[in-house]
Amino acid sequence: MARTQLLVAWRVLRRMVALALVWLCVCYVVFHFTQNVGGPFMAVPMQRTIVQTPDPHLRISTLEQSKASTTKLSATTTSKLSLALPLENDPQNFLNKDPHVDLSPSSSLAKYMSGISNMSNIPPAYWENGKKPPISSKSCVKYPQLYELTFNNLYWQTLSTHNGTFYIYGAYFDNRTRAGSVPLVRLLVMVDRIKPPPVMCQLWYDDAQFPTISSVKYTYAWYSKWGNYQDGILQPFVVTCKAPYINNKQRPPSSVSLVEKQCDKPMNNIRVVNQRPAVRQDFAVCVKGLDFLKADLSVRLVEWIELLGILGAKKIFMYELEIHPNISKVLRYYQDRGLVDLTPITLPGGQPNTPGLRHNFLKMKLTHKRQNELIPYNDCLYRNLYSYNYIILLDIDEVIMPVEHTSWKELMDAVVPLALKEKNYTRASYNVRNVYFLDDMLTGDDKHEVHEKGIPGYMHMLQHVYRAKNFTKPGSYVKCFHNVDRIVSVHNHFPLNCFGSCTTYSIDTSFAQLQHYRKDCVGALKNSCKNDFKVYTVRDTTIWRYKDELIKRATSALQVLGFFS
Repeated sequence: MARTQLLVAWRVLRRMVALALVWLCVCYVVFHFTQNVGGPFMAVPMQRTIVQTPDPHLRISTLEQSKASTTKLSATTTSKLSLALPLENDPQNFLNKDPHVDLSPSSSLAKYMSGISNMSNIPPAYWENGKKPPISSKSCVKYPQLYELTFNNLYWQTLSTHNGTFYIYGAYFDNRTRAGSVPLVRLLVMVDRIKPPPVMCQLWYDDAQFPTISSVKYTYAWYSKWGNYQDGILQPFVVTCKAPYINNKQRPPSSVSLVEKQCDKPMNNIRVVNQRPAVRQDFAVCVKGLDFLKADLSVRLVEWIELLGILGAKKIFMYELEIHPNISKVLRYYQDRGLVDLTPITLPGGQPNTPGLRHNFLKMKLTHKRQNELIPYNDCLYRNLYSYNYIILLDIDEVIMPVEHTSWKELMDAVVPLALKEKNYTRASYNVRNVYFLDDMLTGDDKHEVHEKGIPGYMHMLQHVYRAKNFTKPGSYVKCFHNVDRIVSVHNHFPLNCFGSCTTYSIDTSFAQLQHYRKDCVGALKNSCKNDFKVYTVRDTTIWRYKDELIKRATSALQVLGFFS
């Protein structure tokens, strides 16, 4: 019995020794070949790439790129890769080397403030070498410090009152003749009340020892019948306060604060815009916040910008919510050439500003979107009170096309005398009727041929020369030449508030038409789109008047931007 047990134990021991010997042999083989960087068993693709790259610097770069694209590698795999590094990349060889890092000195706060001066409403007093007003110790209120201001986000400051919250976007000096004998400061605000509470302006002048206190007047920049007319939803207002000159220098205030009572400590301070170019030009175009999360409309945008330049637009003022990188590249190109002014913008209050979430919010909340659009439209108006005679509010799929004339200037030189002849007063706006150039204009059930011979396929507007025979109804979906001297607030399609009545003159379709390049009719007209607009079509090649110049300009821009490489 004892002999049998001893025999069994011996067999077990012998098997264990044999297994240990086999394990040692396997470990030796694995260790031998993983240490041999030139060996034939380098089966990991990233290791093979490192071996095949002759330049040690390129080896490091390739390894870093591979790691970046394989973030889910296990710790075991990562350790194997580090063992497979070439000998010249041994950490011991880098003991006396310094990595390249940015050692340039940090910018001062003042320099940072100066860098964002063109897109922020913060007054120049906080910028580099800025001068603050010499406020007297006897004043009941002091000039606010930068970190005493309350920001909703980079582009909005706030005022919280006992009955509502104000989100303040911008302030502008207005001494147009029709504004009256005392100059004004206008502020663009969103308020969560349909009837905001009384507030006051504290006006800060560069050389004044006391702020000037002024009561305010509200101008509602929306129509209640359009919806969202209730407390709790942000409403657009133009807030106006008188800003008298305080001495013979006749300088406007440099900034303004909104407060509930005249001696309240200000929690906001908005710089007052007062741009005065040496020469006033004819036409500027204003475009609402661009919201193209994924759509790459860059090539079409080039054609559109170049056409507006040919027609007479001196500058296109655009606002950016979120756009495709190719659109950014195009807009930077035209910014550098002075044809485009691009301003980043956000939504105020509790509305989302996270990319993607904001895009979907504006898509789902269409009335909120329309209310928010009034801020950039009116900012464009007030920034350009003294820079242009007319502003034109357009989307990037719209063009006001002269029919009998070659430019906007020639068109307006003909239209204004006709309007005066009809009624002898200057109009606040001159409206142009809308006509659709849809992507699939039909004749019966057959689509028109899109490709026009001799015209590049990437020239969308030049290619689409079939339009609806019927215009949309007079006064519906129009766009206007807005007379800057007469308007207090604008809407997408027409003036909302003016000095006196918001008079308009309808330009006859034989003189001009708003060419609207869309895939389909707008939502309200989709049910009638086919019968009213798609079936009855006309071939309209008016745009070909500019064909050669437009193709030349657009193609040149696309080449420079690298769209053909």
